[in-house]
Amino acid sequence: MLGKVKSNRNTIYSCKYHVVWCSKYRRKALVNGVN
Repeated sequence: MLGKVKSNRNTIYSCKYHVVWCSKYRRKALVNGVN
C-alpha cells in the first residue's frame, strides 16, 4: 500500500492506493489460492 499526503490552501488529504498486477496466466493461481 502506497500513501502520499497532499494539501492545498483549505484541505490536507491522504491518497492511498493499492496496485494489483494480474495477467491471464496468473489469474487462475490467484483465484484458486484465495479463500
